[in-house]
This record gives sequence, structure tokens and C-alpha cells, in this order.
Amino acid sequence: MAAFFLALVLVFLLIIFSSYALQLFHDSRRRLPPGPRPLPLIGNLHQLDRLPHRSMARLAARHRAPLMSLRLGAVLAVVASSPSAAREALQRRNADIAARSIGDSMRAGGHCDNSVLCLPPRRRWRALRRLCATELFSPQRLAATAALRREAVSVLLRRVSDHAAARGAGAAVDVGAAAHAAALGLLARTMFSGDLDAAAAREVSAIVDEASDLFTGGETTSHTIECALAELLQSPSSMRKVQEELESVVGTKEQIDESDISNLPYLQAVVKETLRLHPPVPLPPYEAEATVEIQGCTIPKGTKVLINIWAINRCPEAWIEPDKFMPERFLGREINFMGRDFQFIPFGTGRRMCLGLPLAYRMVHLMLGSLLHRFSWTLPAEVVKNGVDMRERFGLALSLVVPLHAIPQEIHY
Repeated sequence: MAAFFLALVLVFLLIIFSSYALQLFHDSRRRLPPGPRPLPLIGNLHQLDRLPHRSMARLAARHRAPLMSLRLGAVLAVVASSPSAAREALQRRNADIAARSIGDSMRAGGHCDNSVLCLPPRRRWRALRRLCATELFSPQRLAATAALRREAVSVLLRRVSDHAAARGAGAAVDVGAAAHAAALGLLARTMFSGDLDAAAAREVSAIVDEASDLFTGGETTSHTIECALAELLQSPSSMRKVQEELESVVGTKEQIDESDISNLPYLQAVVKETLRLHPPVPLPPYEAEATVEIQGCTIPKGTKVLINIWAINRCPEAWIEPDKFMPERFLGREINFMGRDFQFIPFGTGRRMCLGLPLAYRMVHLMLGSLLHRFSWTLPAEVVKNGVDMRERFGLALSLVVPLHAIPQEIHY
């Protein structure tokens, strides 16, 4: 009996390694992009950690493969980690690489049935995209709802002020939580002419499959604001510059208006630099709907195509001191996040570019600018001693492992 089971195991292993050898031979004939050699069954999964955008960037650098192939179990994936690779995939091959690669867990709950983020580029997706562009994010619609966003920012400022007053001097605020509730409130006001209080914001966040696009918008906005304040608190000179600019332009007003944004170049640079270092969605997944060639390599139909925005935004060929927070790099340069500059694509580009970008632009600048203008911010003594923890958690959108807590002190004009 033991000999029988041993023979069975040997046959099983022989089948596995034969399949593995055939796969390697087949891949070599297809001219796939270079990459680390996969193991049987698991492929390259053992080389990825909880932050796949970072581990993929390290693998791409190690193998000198700005366009890199990986095996995620049985799934073939290609990762673009340079501006040139992203340009060819998302601009020149955009018609063939426009579908979203969505996991079965999201499909199973009906999570993608009505989501512009998830649907394939077919009739339903085009209809929803057209509806969003004309009814939610058009210049006319955004202009008509400007007063609603102003009121939502007022609510945010009152909540922070009331928190500080209730807890006493030196009480720290959970910046991410406050920004998240305000962001969802802003989205709700713009989309539904309503508001979400803190309890409703938590409820919407908990029911992701019922409000995936709304949830994602709130998450990405709050993450950007939290990271911006964290970076500024670690860069006193940048904090001083942005607050001096706000005082000069906004004056004695308690919060900034949307008309002020164009006159605040340093605030805009702070937002851009934050998005460069901390893109909310660092590894958006696409799928090749046809076999295409990119940079001389073959991308077979059905391949998962990952654009490593995190790696692209830190490309040493495109950025001086790419890991350093330096808003000044954007001053006097015509670089924006509208998808034309492929060294800086925090919101993607092409047909899958973030539809809510016009709203996100207003939201982030209004909320961050008003928080910086209304309050001076310091770190709790324990955080000053140990340093700000900038570790990230990978998910639908990135978040900080340890939420940023900062102490607001109201500025009276």
C-alpha cells in the first residue's frame, strides 16, 4: 500500500513538473516580457508581499524589466513600471487594454454590476460613463453644486473645532477619519444634494458592494489629505510656505473658495507631490482583450495588465530625488494629473481615467487648504519622539496602517 501511494505521489509530481516545463517552453516561444522565473503551481506569488506595488517595483528594478511578466498562480500578468511602458499600454494600445481585471469575489456579490470602475467597455459602461460625465461631473453641474461643497467644508471645520474644544488644548484629531466623513459628505451633496453624518459615513463604508464608486471616491480623497498633512508636518518649511500663501491669498476668510485654487500654486504643488508619492490606487488592473505587442514583447489575450503607478511616480529617470517630498519640483512646470504626462498619472489615463477627477480636484484642494488655513497643526509628543508612521495598507484604496493623529490649534482672523 505504501508503495502504491509513493508511486501516486511520484506520478503527481511528474505531472506538475512536466506541466511546468511545458509552460516555460510555451512562454519562451511567445516572446513574453522578461521577469523572474516562476515556481510550479504558485508562480511568483512567493515574491510578493502585502504591498504588491512595492515588491513588483523591486522585482522590475532587479530584473531591469520596466515591462515585466509574472505568474500569479496560473494567471499570467504583465506589469508596466516605467512611463514609456505605461504610455504604450494605455495610449497606443488603449483600445485593446481597456477592460478591468476584476476578481471573482467582487463579481460574486454583484459588486460590479453598476460600477463604472469595474464594467467592461461595452454598451452599459459607455451609458454609465456618459451619464456621469454629463450629470455628475460636467462643468455646469459642478458649478451648480459649488455652494453645497462649501457648506460641507464648513461642517468639517466645525467638527474639528468642536473636537478640539471638547477635548481641551492638546487633543489630537484622527485626520483620516475626519477627512473621510467629510469626503463622503461632499460626494453625497454633489451627487444626491444630501449629506452623510458620521454614522451614515460609516454605514456607507461598510456596505461597499452597494456604493463602490462613492466609497472609493471618499477613500482616495481622505487618503490624499491625510498623507499631505503627514508630509507637511515632517517638512516645516513646506508647511510654512503653504500657510503663508493661504494667508496672502485667502486673507481673513475662514475657508478657501473654489475660485481661490487657481491663485494657490504652492497648495497645488503640495497636492501633486502628495499624489506622486502616495497614489491612492497604486496598481490599477487591466486586461488585454486581444493579443498585442508592447515594446517588442507579446501580451497574449486575457493577460492581466498591471500599471504600477507607484513605481512610475518614483521613476529615477523622470524625477530628481524621487523618494523625497519636494513640492517645489512642480512649481513653474506644466505637469498635471490629466493623463498626458506619463511620469505622473495618479488618476490613470485614457478611457479608464478617473471620471471624478474634476470633483476630486476641487474636493482635495478645498478640504486641505481650509484645514491648513483655519488651524495650525502639530504632532503629539509621542509621534514627535517616534516619528510619523507612513506604512501603508493595500486595499481598494491605500490607507495608512497607523492613522495620522495631529493637534489642531484654531487660527483667529
